[in-house]
Amino acid sequence: MDLDGQIKLGHLLLQDRKCKKCGVTKNLVDGFYRTRKDRGAVASSYSYECKECTIKRIIDNKKSSNMWEYPDW
Repeated sequence: MDLDGQIKLGHLLLQDRKCKKCGVTKNLVDGFYRTRKDRGAVASSYSYECKECTIKRIIDNKKSSNMWEYPDW
């Protein structure tokens, strides 16, 4: 049994983080994407932008970049 790993994960589950985009405080594990998977279960391996804001940003960027038209010669 890996008790040390469970204790670290338990402390991680209790942490909350405030989203830099929307300002809402959410659970670190459920509300944020993990960006650095090789660092292990530490709070610094999670992003500072919540999942909902990340999805909105990506959808908005995809929509606005596809507005090319032929020039009027």
